[in-house]
Amino acid sequence: MRYTVKQLASLAGVSKRTLHYYDQIGLLPPAEIGENRYRYYGEQAMLHLQQILFYRELGFSLEQIKTILHQPGFDLLQALEGHKQALLQQVERTNCLIDTVEQTMKHIRGEIKMSQQDFYKGFDEEQQKRYEEQARQRWGAEQVNESSRRWNANTPEQKNAILTELHEITSGIATNMERGLDSPDVQYWIGRWYQAINTHFYPCSLEIFEALGHGYVQDPQFTASYEKVRPGLAAFMEQAMTYYCTQARAHA
Repeated sequence: MRYTVKQLASLAGVSKRTLHYYDQIGLLPPAEIGENRYRYYGEQAMLHLQQILFYRELGFSLEQIKTILHQPGFDLLQALEGHKQALLQQVERTNCLIDTVEQTMKHIRGEIKMSQQDFYKGFDEEQQKRYEEQARQRWGAEQVNESSRRWNANTPEQKNAILTELHEITSGIATNMERGLDSPDVQYWIGRWYQAINTHFYPCSLEIFEALGHGYVQDPQFTASYEKVRPGLAAFMEQAMTYYCTQARAHA
């Protein structure tokens, strides 16, 4: 059996734009292209896409996934066993965090008394340090430090207002994806995004803004965050931000 882009996207819960992008970067090419120029995928592509989604869920970048899947002698069963073990570890940590939430609620209601250590059960401090170090390596210490300084200078109310603004912008971009990355609606929200970064986090030139967009599809933490909002959003934002920067330079 063969599947069109629309059919495979519907089965996997991803956007057609995502499949087109995976084809563009050589990650998931179609089995054949018909005389009508439609892309068609077979059973092997379904398994291949499943592996891509598994690795994305586990935090791998698209480039890393491409390297893994294209390795000679790639063992599908062995890979699935690895996914299973990694997911079981995630389940264990998630259950631990849920327990911490429940115990904290009981503590606040006065039903139990939690120790200081119990308040932070399930949080991985070393993992948080690794995330911060990755950010410094990718974006540079200057941007990370300035972002941290500005953020910490805000009151809790100001932080909530900023988060609400960022959520509004992200939702605005996601809602207008069908209009195209060069549409006035999308570019309005991308402009708001550029302004928000400069206002709330750090001085962001067009070069940094464009590089940040590339990071949305290269950095698994960014990608996973945007894919939860809407599948294909990370790749769409990258392209829309690049277009914004190109237009801004042309009219400078």
